[in-house]
Amino acid sequence: MTDTRPGLIPAPTMIESTDGAPTTVTATSRIISFSAESGEAAQSVIRAATGLDVVTAEGGARVGDIVIEIADGPAPGGYTLTADAGIVIAGGDAEGAHNGLQTLFQLLVQADAGEIPALRVEDAPRYGYRGVMLDVSRHFFDADVVLRLIERIAALKFNRLHLHLTDDQGWRIEIPELPELTRSGAATQVGGGAGGAFTIEDYRRIVAHAQRHHVVIVPEIDLPGHTNAALVAYPDLAPAGVVPEPYTGTEVGFSTLDLTAAETDRFVETVIARVAAETPGEYVHVGGDEAFATDAAQFVAFLARATRAVAAQGKTPIAWHEAGKGEDLEPGTVGQYWGRSVEPESQRNARTFGALGGVILSPSDLVYLDMKPTAEHPVGLTWSAPAISLEQAYSWDPADVLDGVPAEAILGVEAPLWTETVITEQDIEGMLFPRLLAVAEKAWSAESSSWPEFEARAAVIAPVLERLGIRQGPAGAGIQQHPVEPAE
Repeated sequence: MTDTRPGLIPAPTMIESTDGAPTTVTATSRIISFSAESGEAAQSVIRAATGLDVVTAEGGARVGDIVIEIADGPAPGGYTLTADAGIVIAGGDAEGAHNGLQTLFQLLVQADAGEIPALRVEDAPRYGYRGVMLDVSRHFFDADVVLRLIERIAALKFNRLHLHLTDDQGWRIEIPELPELTRSGAATQVGGGAGGAFTIEDYRRIVAHAQRHHVVIVPEIDLPGHTNAALVAYPDLAPAGVVPEPYTGTEVGFSTLDLTAAETDRFVETVIARVAAETPGEYVHVGGDEAFATDAAQFVAFLARATRAVAAQGKTPIAWHEAGKGEDLEPGTVGQYWGRSVEPESQRNARTFGALGGVILSPSDLVYLDMKPTAEHPVGLTWSAPAISLEQAYSWDPADVLDGVPAEAILGVEAPLWTETVITEQDIEGMLFPRLLAVAEKAWSAESSSWPEFEARAAVIAPVLERLGIRQGPAGAGIQQHPVEPAE
């Protein structure tokens, strides 16, 4: 038997050829699954990869059938896949079975004449948190765009979608108790335009679609800075003397809530309670970045209150690494590191979370996918790096970013896409792909291959991206010219 690496991304722990018989999935193949939901997911995967409508069945497997089961051997999120005159996917749990189906999808798309050679895959994730972030505040994207993004990231074994729902330019989630947030607070975006917001029904549809794809939605309500849209909606939340106006620019750090007012705490508690109630996932993100207009002592005290408010709703709070300046955060709070990969002051703040709930890595010079992929790209920013190429997004190790944070405190990796210059869905695709392939492997694979070997796999996987409906033409057809060079 020989160890080979076909065009699978992220790379599995082990894949080897065997002496068994190859497998061809045909119209007479059947799906035998441990659950109706998994069977339906397998039908969708096979239809997308081959165009075949394969039926589900019960009983013993025949030649050419696809069996999906739960087994004791694989780790949580992990699976084995065996091709030998049929396909058997054994997941360590339901998420593991889903991940095995994504590997089957890639194998089927690349199969020569529809034939998968005899092989065995053993696989498990390096990190439990594998995320993508979409900023819907700077430019608003409707629920259908988010649903398609969920499908595409799930195909690469990402299991978290972080939605940046509020910022200076717009408030993007309905809070029925505070209706003005999605009236005046959502009425614009960067460069002007109508803005928009998710209704509660929109958000529920996003959450349900994510659950079907084993993706957890992580909602972010950015506090206490990045709050101008909230202040426009409810001016009584503004500090004395501040008269909020709708904002369509891209500067950061100028807004803050009045942290001395009792109504501010009531507002925060109401918002967090509603968002937590609508979110079945374990996390609520409370922001905490770039609060330059907030008094330092008030900032620390506020983040302690905000993280406790999240925990009171049965959720785990996440905050950007600046929140690590305080020592009274709710135990278990998770920090998200967005500094550059070598930035001592930011790393000091991030180390606080090593002793709390752990750290999610989003180093801005490596995985901030709003940075240009090339210097000539028509969309994107350059404040953290002149460009982040596919090779740069691949050529790093998450274990090497934060000094003084133990390996077990690294929860995973998340690639943010901020949208100051991202206007259309094609812009989203052009910025995320192919670089998201590299991030997927950093988050999943325990061992990195060489850059040339990964580059070869990334080229081979192009038909998979096409089958997912990802347009790889140039982004930027709708680009507007904005003087943007903010730091997130």
